[in-house]
Amino acid sequence: MSLVKGNGGASGRWAGQHVGVADLLWDDVKCFFDPDLMGSLPDVRVPDASVEDWQAVLDLVAEKDWKCQYYEGETVLPVPRAEAVLSRPADAECPDLRVWPTPDVLAIFRLHADDEVDFDVDLRELQGQERLDVFCGFLREIGRRLGKSVLMDPEGDYGHPVLGFDVEADRVVLLADPQVR
Repeated sequence: MSLVKGNGGASGRWAGQHVGVADLLWDDVKCFFDPDLMGSLPDVRVPDASVEDWQAVLDLVAEKDWKCQYYEGETVLPVPRAEAVLSRPADAECPDLRVWPTPDVLAIFRLHADDEVDFDVDLRELQGQERLDVFCGFLREIGRRLGKSVLMDPEGDYGHPVLGFDVEADRVVLLADPQVR
């Protein structure tokens, strides 16, 4: 079943994307990237995940040679295997993996549960068509690798995605109607 809600295309420059077609147009979706409306740190997630999915994300980060730093508390450590991180005691501090798909866009993965891959992005870093294209490309890479939807919910509004990677459409699509301000 496809999640597609709408949108044609325009220009985009993400590797692997059809030449000349953007997943989303900035003018159509900028309300979903307004920190005052959405919160500055929306939740991005892959539901129904597994330890194997987490490992696939870690492998993707390494394969793409995206800059990353793994933290346990304030300590930077080498990136471990997903199984080792996700089998830590429940009362252990939640480790973070900070990933920069480009030097000016940061995603912070929270490795606290094996049944959902989740990460935060800062909407203040995702302003304009070029940054939107980077973000959509990042979601596409993760979604394609896992063969699963990647959804973005407003901060504090879990379970109500506004956009996401649709596996069948093979692109990022709107899942809610844009709000007019």
